[in-house]
Amino acid sequence: MDEFDIERVADPDLDEPVLVEGLPGVGHVGKLAAEHLLEELESELVRRVYSTHFPPQVSIDDGQAQLACAEFHAVTPEEGQDLIVLSGDHQAQNNQGHYGLTDTFLDIADEFGVQRVFALGGVPTGELIEEYDVLGATTTEEFKETLEESGVAFREDEPAGGIVGVSGLLLGLSKRRDVPASCLMGETSGYLVDPKSAQAVLEILQDVIGFEVDYSSLEDRADEMEEVVRKIQEMEQQNSPSPADEDLRYIG
Repeated sequence: MDEFDIERVADPDLDEPVLVEGLPGVGHVGKLAAEHLLEELESELVRRVYSTHFPPQVSIDDGQAQLACAEFHAVTPEEGQDLIVLSGDHQAQNNQGHYGLTDTFLDIADEFGVQRVFALGGVPTGELIEEYDVLGATTTEEFKETLEESGVAFREDEPAGGIVGVSGLLLGLSKRRDVPASCLMGETSGYLVDPKSAQAVLEILQDVIGFEVDYSSLEDRADEMEEVVRKIQEMEQQNSPSPADEDLRYIG
């Protein structure tokens, strides 16, 4: 197998689509968002990308094996722009792979005439949160103004340390290709899978692009995660020392 191997599945006729990337990352925010789009909107698998830089494994679905890969789906919603959604279960395992895969992804986007790129992800806060802001980074001032109008926050020096992985490289390499790109990052604790953060990101994307999507299944998953958080908090409280225990340790 080649270092980067593209399987051509279909070649639909799309009208100036935008690329939406949602690969695994902090809180699985981008991955959840991309998967929700594919679940709720009619889509068609158009490309698979295999690489020796992915983990050496297969996934199993109803007994059938599938080599690790990234997938591109074409989405043609009734309202808003056409989409090419990039999803998958893995990112590259090294720097060379990250660069090579991102270049391959952008080559495929170019084949379909992609006009703008949206990378979706999460930014960790280190604590549980109630209100989910969406932070942004972009390659053009015009793109920044558009996103600010939709409620995206641009904060100096955030996220700290920049954006790593495919999401970051999509911005950097898209800029070198003169393709406007942005990264939408939902705030998340970083401890658990975060459907609420994914919904916050999708609501921004929905406002910018114009598609219509139902969030019921994401909200149900968010309720399940809140129940998990509640149980964790109860366990922590049960295991925390009482004031008397603290006094005894102090005296001893």
